[in-house]
Amino acid sequence: MIRTQRLAAGVCALLATLAAGLVFPAAARAGEPTGEAPPKVDLVLDVSGSMRTRDIDGGTRMAAAKQAFNEVLDATPEEVQLGIGTLGANYPGNDRQTGCKDTAQLYPVSTLDRTEAKTAVATLSPTGWTPIGPALLKAADDLGSGAGSKRIVLITDGEDTCAPLDPCEVAREIAAKGIGTTIDTLGLVPSTKLNKQLSCIAEATGGTYTSVEHTDELTDKVNQLVDRAADPVVTPVATEGTGRCTDAPTLKSGLYTDREEFGQERWYRVDVQAGQELRASVSVAADRAVNPAYGALLRAVTVHGREIVRGEAAGDGRTDVISTGLRYPKPERDDDSDKPAAETVCLQVTNSFSAASGVKTTPGLPLELTVDVVDGPSHASDVASFGLGRGWWLLGVLVLVGFLAGLIWGWLSRWRVAVWRTN
Repeated sequence: MIRTQRLAAGVCALLATLAAGLVFPAAARAGEPTGEAPPKVDLVLDVSGSMRTRDIDGGTRMAAAKQAFNEVLDATPEEVQLGIGTLGANYPGNDRQTGCKDTAQLYPVSTLDRTEAKTAVATLSPTGWTPIGPALLKAADDLGSGAGSKRIVLITDGEDTCAPLDPCEVAREIAAKGIGTTIDTLGLVPSTKLNKQLSCIAEATGGTYTSVEHTDELTDKVNQLVDRAADPVVTPVATEGTGRCTDAPTLKSGLYTDREEFGQERWYRVDVQAGQELRASVSVAADRAVNPAYGALLRAVTVHGREIVRGEAAGDGRTDVISTGLRYPKPERDDDSDKPAAETVCLQVTNSFSAASGVKTTPGLPLELTVDVVDGPSHASDVASFGLGRGWWLLGVLVLVGFLAGLIWGWLSRWRVAVWRTN
């Protein structure tokens, strides 16, 4: 009897294994060459004496940074080459000239060894000055000038103490080299002077600035930036929306970039043929200090002003980018229809950002608009099936496996009873 139960369990396990093999095919091994330059990220951490201050979730700023780094290192994608740089980590003295040279590469930009990187971070102790400019120059050199995505993420709790080497000018110099390096900045202290400097650094290279006051916010933001570096590099096409649809630029499928003033609306046009589907999305970035409540709206409208569909999103200051999107399938045209085969759809982008006190409102906020015009769904596999989408076949496989397992189990049970009665 026990052998029979084991046999039944083994048969069920075999069927489940076969189903899993069908449902979840073997994934490609991590680290396999893709023929493209790997994305690179250099995390640059301020280890100056002020990082001893206890004002982040009851602990020191340094403790919050270490905890965030450990979680980020665990979550870093395998394809990303990551390094860790420091500023103010080694010289404890008062000589300004020496202190302003205190930058180091704690962990080289390379394929990540998580244990080694965490061990290196654990040794850090708040020590010296805040040479942001020299640290950015060193990080840019460490990333190199080859192809692929390159990102510097600067985390600091204070402005540069090594003038006249202005870190904002350093960022502009890095941008002028044309090596494609983006600098993102995170401030650990809500200071107007620090916000201004870090915003300037980020704006110079097309990066983002974020003020964080909690450990989980720091972890989430650094993770977001590391993941962003792993995204495929696509060069957006510059365009210029207008104040109304009638004279808006006509866009084809692609990625576009524009600038939009606070509270402004921008219009674009897209031609959609019968049987096609328009898929559009927009991201508006706060590249300077803004008030915490904001939103973005993307509308598809006919040339006569009738709204077709809309997408909207709201933010509360926890992220510096807000995104939304929409889809509009244009039905196939009947053979006897006198309607035109193509329809011009007007896309309206509106934001409700407002500038914080003393912040410049020009130039406008950067936005990225993605337009994709594809063939519309024409058969059942392209549309949702009972709310499951393309997952219907997974449900079918599981039902089949359950059915077969039930039949086998029932047959074995009947056989077991027959043997018991015979004996």
